[in-house]
Amino acid sequence: MKYALIGCGRIATNHIKAVLNNHLEFAAACDVNPENIETLLAKHGLEKDSSIARYTDYKKMIEEVKPTLVGIATESGLHAEIALFCIDHGVNCIIEKPMAMSIEDADEIIRRSREKNVKVSACHQNRFNLAVQETRKALEAGRFGKLSHGSIHVLWNRNEGYYSQAPWRGKWASDGGALMNQCIHGIDLLRWMFGDEVDEVYGVTRQQFHHYLEAEDIGMAIVKFKNGAIGTIEGTTNVYPKNLEETLYMFGEHGTVKLGGTSTNNIDVWAFEDEQAEDAKNQNLQEATSNVYGNGHTSLYADVIDAIEHDRQPYVDAVAGRNALEMVLAIYKSQKDGVPVKLPLKHFKSTDMAGEFDV
Repeated sequence: MKYALIGCGRIATNHIKAVLNNHLEFAAACDVNPENIETLLAKHGLEKDSSIARYTDYKKMIEEVKPTLVGIATESGLHAEIALFCIDHGVNCIIEKPMAMSIEDADEIIRRSREKNVKVSACHQNRFNLAVQETRKALEAGRFGKLSHGSIHVLWNRNEGYYSQAPWRGKWASDGGALMNQCIHGIDLLRWMFGDEVDEVYGVTRQQFHHYLEAEDIGMAIVKFKNGAIGTIEGTTNVYPKNLEETLYMFGEHGTVKLGGTSTNNIDVWAFEDEQAEDAKNQNLQEATSNVYGNGHTSLYADVIDAIEHDRQPYVDAVAGRNALEMVLAIYKSQKDGVPVKLPLKHFKSTDMAGEFDV
């Protein structure tokens, strides 16, 4: 399957690992800065591979290379525009999170991909973490019983050096803040595990320490799910001096699970009323990861390849990407308006927050 990568920044190395692990035909790489392409390829020993075409213009690349699948790993503000161009050219897409920066763009990606029968996957790779998959299996087997409540805590550190690496970070048009960039994976897990259907979100965000940015560095929210469960969200890049944890709690009538580690990659608590043989191995499950992005990209790519070959929806589809985006935008809107926000959101975009933290 012919593959091309658009955007060769920090996260792109995980995409290349997934491409190599899945034995895709790596046909082309694109970045507005040619040096980024060479640096990335060299990291994987591919710098002398002349079969990988290099481009600075993604439109030209799509038209000339005609890939079956692209990975979109540019700055967030360009995701929707690039995805829509690819979809219109019949190219399947894996889009890094967030899928878009506005509800309207996310809805258009869903609409057009259905119209053209193009597969689109939002890159929420933590759904493939072993700990997450075991929890999902227990949930689908009904082992929790009625869900009471749950929470996601993304307690990370991002310093000025991180933001100065890429000037698009922390800006409303191109990135958003801690919730949109760092915490959206955890927010996706919370919504997915609690049935996806959300009634109302009330959120508060602040910019406490990162005054050189436009957007928030801390956000907290309460979520009312349609199934009666309550969720809480705590997401920040203000933890001193380094990343602390990403933790998901789930409390049900007959079970309690706590996923921990730096990116929900460990099971810290696994307790169910109906004890089963496999519970022992889950009680101390730890998945080693080389970075906070975890190991899920390879599995996500494998799933999308299979979805293309068998003409089915990917496990993490465009609707999943929209749902995670909607949660973040609902928190932003709640902060802006000072009141709870009813879902579904029809119209809201990250740039509607412009000036929110201007002194």
